[in-house]
Amino acid sequence: MYSEGVDNSKRQFLTSALTVVGAVGTGFIAVPFLSQMQPSTKAMAAGAPVEVDLSKMEPGQMIRVAWRGKPVWVLNRTPEVLETLATLDDKLADPLSNESIQPEDSKNPMRAIKPEIFVAVGLCTHLGCSPTFRPEIGPSDLGDEWKGGFFCPCHGSWFDLAGRVYRGVPAPTNLEVPPYRYINDNLIIVGEEQQEAAA
Repeated sequence: MYSEGVDNSKRQFLTSALTVVGAVGTGFIAVPFLSQMQPSTKAMAAGAPVEVDLSKMEPGQMIRVAWRGKPVWVLNRTPEVLETLATLDDKLADPLSNESIQPEDSKNPMRAIKPEIFVAVGLCTHLGCSPTFRPEIGPSDLGDEWKGGFFCPCHGSWFDLAGRVYRGVPAPTNLEVPPYRYINDNLIIVGEEQQEAAA
């Protein structure tokens, strides 16, 4: 067998180098294919819980965030609003939210974990239009009966500032309250219930 003049160390180096180059090349080719199998960042974010910072909210202010492609409202209710809510039961279709969607810890007259912070999906339960936030009392276009709330311009449904629907309007149920939980006094997570966090 002829083996004179063959440098085995060079052969071993070339074999190792080609193996490394081949592995790197395979990685470059495989990464785009594997990344296409993963859900997009947008798709992952659409269903992911959303953090909401309450620390800079003024009394009476409402902020909007997106969760699962839906608008979610977070309203900092004033003591005056909370007092007014207690006077509206006889005008509402479901004042105790027995026929409406909300987590158990929000199934109360204020429809909230803490009375001052109200969280709701901002879609009318009639045909899914987005109601407008109308906090003023007795405006000329809505009349003296209006004590502040959410008005759906599509078909005229009224909701109070706890998202409870008035009687005699097209919307069949109160606004949906999504699952949410407090991390601390100034931070909530929409899309995650307290029980889920503890599990």
